[in-house]
Amino acid sequence: MEIVIANKSHGVYATIISETIDESAKVRGTGIAKRTPEYIITKMENGNAVIALEGDVFAGFCYIEVWSHGKFVANSGLIVHPDFREQGLAKKIKLKIFEHSRTKFPDAKVFSITTGLAVMKMNNDLGYKPVTFSELTDDQSFWNGCQTCKNYDVLQRTEQKMCLCTGMLYDPSKKELKGKKQIKEKVFNRLKHIKESMFLKKEKK
Repeated sequence: MEIVIANKSHGVYATIISETIDESAKVRGTGIAKRTPEYIITKMENGNAVIALEGDVFAGFCYIEVWSHGKFVANSGLIVHPDFREQGLAKKIKLKIFEHSRTKFPDAKVFSITTGLAVMKMNNDLGYKPVTFSELTDDQSFWNGCQTCKNYDVLQRTEQKMCLCTGMLYDPSKKELKGKKQIKEKVFNRLKHIKESMFLKKEKK
């Protein structure tokens, strides 16, 4: 398995990456924003993505988004093809894109919004901390990117203060505290249930 910084030559994989992201959202029933092949190619050409390949076969992908004039970056679109799941590949891709982000944008705060416990645990291991949405980028173009997510209505109704996603932030200016707190699955599931009860029931009325 090879995990490399993507470039223009990897554009041939853009369609399958886009389709895999879309299919994953449908299967998991979670809010994953759609990304077109054209958008993915742009990330590759700018050197803002990593791709995992088994020979010539697509295995996984993740990309960097830059916001607020470089003050914030986000590692987005983390996806592993179904044929390569349950092998620890997502964690390896996450580490690769995080290291690439820190090298290319050393002063930027790295943030993430996610509904997935697995991603939250990976973020936690890298030094991210849970934060309110107000501590993330105020670049409206980022939040506009959530429009293709099925939970976008929740974000609108709360005036972008919260959603079913959890915000997490890595701030390079702050020293890492010793003894990281582990994210407990029971606590995560309880909070997720509370959010769904608060927001999703309103949509059914």
